[in-house]
Amino acid sequence: MKLRMLLLWLFGLILTAGIHSTELGAQSPFHFVDSAAPAGLTVTHFDGGTKEPYLPALMVTGLALFDYDGDGWTDVYFLGGCGLFPNLKQPMQRHQPCGNTLYRNRGNGSFVDVTDAAGVRSGGFALGVVAADIDNDGDQDLATSNFGATELYLNNGDGTFERVYLEASESKSTTCFGAGIAFLDIDNDGCLDLFASQYVDFSVEKYNEAAPRAFPYPPGPKDFKPSIDILYRSLGDGTFSDVSETSGISRFPGPSMGVVCGDLDGDHDADIFVCSDADLNQFFVNDGTGKFEDRALLAGLAFDVNGNANGSMGVEAGDYDNDGQTDLLITNYSQQLPVLYRNLGNGLFEDVSRRTRVGREVFAHTNWGVGLVDFDNDRNLDVFFANGHFLKNVKSIDDRSGYRVANTLMANDGRGRFSDVSTSSGPGLEVAESSRGAAFGDLDHDGDIDCVILNANAKPTFLENRSPSTGSWIDIRLVGTLVNRDAVGAKVQILAGGQKQFAMVHAGRGYQSHYGTVLHFGLGTAASVDEIEVTWPGGRVESFASHASKGTVILVQGKGL
Repeated sequence: MKLRMLLLWLFGLILTAGIHSTELGAQSPFHFVDSAAPAGLTVTHFDGGTKEPYLPALMVTGLALFDYDGDGWTDVYFLGGCGLFPNLKQPMQRHQPCGNTLYRNRGNGSFVDVTDAAGVRSGGFALGVVAADIDNDGDQDLATSNFGATELYLNNGDGTFERVYLEASESKSTTCFGAGIAFLDIDNDGCLDLFASQYVDFSVEKYNEAAPRAFPYPPGPKDFKPSIDILYRSLGDGTFSDVSETSGISRFPGPSMGVVCGDLDGDHDADIFVCSDADLNQFFVNDGTGKFEDRALLAGLAFDVNGNANGSMGVEAGDYDNDGQTDLLITNYSQQLPVLYRNLGNGLFEDVSRRTRVGREVFAHTNWGVGLVDFDNDRNLDVFFANGHFLKNVKSIDDRSGYRVANTLMANDGRGRFSDVSTSSGPGLEVAESSRGAAFGDLDHDGDIDCVILNANAKPTFLENRSPSTGSWIDIRLVGTLVNRDAVGAKVQILAGGQKQFAMVHAGRGYQSHYGTVLHFGLGTAASVDEIEVTWPGGRVESFASHASKGTVILVQGKGL
């Protein structure tokens, strides 16, 4: 055992040395500053305040970027926790209200806390969040996964929400331990359904039983029974029914974390990819009627290229090589490389992490939030990793990482290869915290993508994109009329400057977070978009007229050419 650990340590040392020697000269086209404090994004995340390192307090949570009041400006919703176990004595006290926090974007570079006025604080322990218009009434609703029941916040359209609890018939015998959560339309009936991944069957009693044999680490996912994910089908009237069993989802329990949904095998129905912590990832393939089968092994998504089941945390979806297919990027535990799965088509994927050089710099760290984002509008998706360990004493166990570390930005060279440019991308990338969820959007309407990060037990980071020279761009927002209003699951392909780009509308992604309902395309030097093609959920294809760059285009189903 000691020899194995020594070899692993030497491997990590050699890998890290190689990284710095080959990438030291990489130059960055990016410049980011942390504008959280001047913008008013100042809430401090709270992990529940328990003395023991209980799993919910270690994993914590994500955030959502969405427009809750329909004014065209992206608002920010941070998840948080109140006391995990009310019957236990809590050693930490807070000087601000616990729970979730909603910030309204004023449109002038500042944000204001509207949590209590909107009615979205919650008194539970939140872990994942997603936003979408689930009742097709023109405003954005919310759902949160929790250590406890899933909460649904229905938007009243007047700046307030109504909270509803969703009970799960499959989980009545255990406490729900929520994780990634996503909206999707499982049967293309125009009503958004809800997938809520579940982690493990955790309790204080089970923790106390496992603790003596878990040293030097606290009890982890292998010390608890994996949970069954929950699939709620919309009944079309604002209510939901648990169809976990009849859909086939309940046949595949696992320690689930991040999730992303969409047509990943090209057959025009919504599939579900789920990260599993220290277990096989899951790829629930839809038969078109809302019945699912796990085909992760057949698809090449269960393991990495070496056959390892990693501690997978978050998942991002995007077309990194501009071939018209949705690829998947997975974040992992420390001493594990992130995994980039290239979509080969027909439901098959290939691990190209080493070939693309993605994430070698974060091998030593635990990664959570993740983004495939074109930060400089050069028509190529770059990579962002949110880093940070969950053990405050990790250096005493493994001195290659730390509880608080800087995040990582990698530039795409246009040929599908990535290089670390973090140290030359501005003071925002110097911030060191124990980061979890990360979300991406143009919060200041200047045409480039910013990043908001939730940091465990700390204030957030707002990476305002002030890159010196960025290309043209276009934002596309879809409005469904025959499908769900937000067009979740739709695919958009554009042609600009002789190059095609592709993106899909997702509701829920990254590390238990939500962002990107409005699709952002960098155009480089192109002055306009020559072609826009939309494939709506279910497979109907519609073409739209060309548009000038540098603006937001709203495309309504049925209003094309």
